[in-house]
Amino acid sequence: MKTIKFLIYIGIIWFIIHEAYTIIDGIYSQPKKSEFAIIFGNTVNEDGSLSSRLEARVKEGLDLYNAKKVSKLFVSGGLGKEGHYEGQRMALYLIRKGVPQKDIVIDDKGNTSWATAVNFKEQFPDCKSVVVVSQFYHITRSKLALRKVGLEEVSGASPDYFEARDFYGLFREFFGFYKYCFM
Repeated sequence: MKTIKFLIYIGIIWFIIHEAYTIIDGIYSQPKKSEFAIIFGNTVNEDGSLSSRLEARVKEGLDLYNAKKVSKLFVSGGLGKEGHYEGQRMALYLIRKGVPQKDIVIDDKGNTSWATAVNFKEQFPDCKSVVVVSQFYHITRSKLALRKVGLEEVSGASPDYFEARDFYGLFREFFGFYKYCFM
């Protein structure tokens, strides 16, 4: 019984340390000058507009582009239940904000963070540096996925956008991170 209690305590402590690291890494991540910003998709509203969360991500990527921290934007996501391809809608938003279409690469098959990483590496095998753009809790796992597919320099950027749903996202990331560790 003491061994089980001890293991439970160790598990809880590990979980807390991991979550603290994920929060700090996500919020305080500093984007480095890179070839690409990889903007991870999320919900597109039924009318085709970006959800507030997704718009915050795209604005963060746009800010990196406008500040010349990245040369190109890779927008990735799948077909949402609302009937829109996330990458297509992100690209349209960026074009409307003045980004030339030639500087935007659309990935409509990035249904997961892992798929986005694999798709990016397949399209740009010689790319050496990227900035991942997502919510703070998703930065650590996204960077891990891109490193696992062979990218050398991966930094992160997250928008100043927070909502109650982030608690669920943070909890889920714990398990997703360790799943990616063993891929």
